[in-house]
Amino acid sequence: MDVTNVNKLLNNQSPRERVEWAISQAKNPVLTTNFRPYESAIIHLVTAVKPDIKVIWCDTGYNTPQTYRHAKEIIDQLKLNIAIYVPQLSAAYRDVILGIPEVDTPAHDEFTRQVKLEPFQRAMAEHQPDLWFTNLRKGQTAFRDSIDVVSQGKDGIIKVSPFYDFSDEQLDKYLVENNLSTEHKYFDPTKVLSNRECGLHA
Repeated sequence: MDVTNVNKLLNNQSPRERVEWAISQAKNPVLTTNFRPYESAIIHLVTAVKPDIKVIWCDTGYNTPQTYRHAKEIIDQLKLNIAIYVPQLSAAYRDVILGIPEVDTPAHDEFTRQVKLEPFQRAMAEHQPDLWFTNLRKGQTAFRDSIDVVSQGKDGIIKVSPFYDFSDEQLDKYLVENNLSTEHKYFDPTKVLSNRECGLHA
């Protein structure tokens, strides 16, 4: 796929048109989510085009109570075809025996691998997608500023971010127009700081 030419086409299209284009190209698309703020927008957008798309949630076990309640609400409201993947060690065990290591250390790198990367890699190996919908947006991290609506990973999977050029204000409007909730009390133990990359996309 010529990603540059595809982005020239899609940059002038709406998020809905971007999703429709992507679905027309894909044999086995998936949508990943962590139910962080504004995730309900992309879940609604993609499932409106393909209601039965597999929605993958890699739950680190460290989400806030508010995030878990929000996830349950969206799963039920949008009748999601969801697959949940969790780490091999529980958060309760880690809290007692290991804890969350300090960021930017080898121990935290291993922690990230165990609670996020391994469940994600397991999910991708099981579902074998050729196209992956995400809610990456420009302005979130330096890496995300370097991509576009459509990008291609080292694994060959096409990554599509329909709301790539949307602001928080535009997403707020989308949520209101579609009667969707969001939840801002969210915690990612592998990032801690909002401007750190999560590890799945770089």
